[in-house]
Amino acid sequence: MTRAAMILLTIGGALFVALLAWQGFGSVVSTLMAAGWGLALVAAFHLLPLVLDAGAISVMFDKNRKEVTERDAVFARWIGESVNSLLPAGQIGGPVMMVRQLSQRGLRMRDAAAAITVSTTLQALAQIVFAMLGLLLFGASAAHGAMRDLQTAALIATGVLAVLILGFYVAQRRGLFGKALRVLSKVFGKRDWSSLTTRADAVDTAVRELYDQRGKVAASFALSLAGWIVGTVEVWLALRFLGHPVGWVDALLLESLGQAIRGAAFAIPGSLGIQEGGYLLLAPLVGLPPEAALALSLVKRARELLLGLPGLLYLHFSERSWQRRRATRLPAVD
Repeated sequence: MTRAAMILLTIGGALFVALLAWQGFGSVVSTLMAAGWGLALVAAFHLLPLVLDAGAISVMFDKNRKEVTERDAVFARWIGESVNSLLPAGQIGGPVMMVRQLSQRGLRMRDAAAAITVSTTLQALAQIVFAMLGLLLFGASAAHGAMRDLQTAALIATGVLAVLILGFYVAQRRGLFGKALRVLSKVFGKRDWSSLTTRADAVDTAVRELYDQRGKVAASFALSLAGWIVGTVEVWLALRFLGHPVGWVDALLLESLGQAIRGAAFAIPGSLGIQEGGYLLLAPLVGLPPEAALALSLVKRARELLLGLPGLLYLHFSERSWQRRRATRLPAVD
């Protein structure tokens, strides 16, 4: 973990604890405990948006080549989510591990990197559209000054996401990976970087080729947007189990704007503290008491643990298995 990541994690952790202490640990925990076995059902339901997100990746594969399947995409997506949720690797750790998993299953590295890069960008774009839908609902609810202030905060968070995604897309079109490697080669110029820069240029070419395939781009975007919308049911279920049921529109508002706030804080591992603060800000819009809003965030944290820990365990054994297979293919050295 870098020093910056450690500092951000410390800040997020302190905010997380402060918010819980402010609302009272006892009241939040008692509200959370009301969910009971509902936590497991919420975690199980998350498999549906996960499969949709995996589909948004698999449509990027060349159907004429059979190296990887939709099943491989599901496992890669599961591992990527687990890494992003539970490891202090920022939001870059998950995509890197997804590329590695797909390449280990037979997809060429350049094609795996291109598929994950483009599908991740389209998922973020779908998140912005999803957030805008929430903002439209927000506008209908924000009738007075305090609500207008919350609307402004949510709009700023969505705007930050939009600027970041636009910049990332433009950088990809202009050869992001090749340029990044050339900068690194100038900074750390003691070794030969020609092979790595050639591979990076190949990834840039593959990324541009994918963006030119409009059908794949549209399908990936649609599946990602469907994943975000279906994820609304997770909030609806969680609040029902917590004893604070809301309508589907209110659940969509909470999920869309809550995810936008979390996404804008991508630099903090797991958006720790920011997610909780976001739900506290949004709770008055749907009539939720503060302790229920924090309990909702903790339900999501519990879901990340219930699915993420097995995902990290699977990653561990998958890496060990791949290393053994790789060792058997290497020629023996006398």
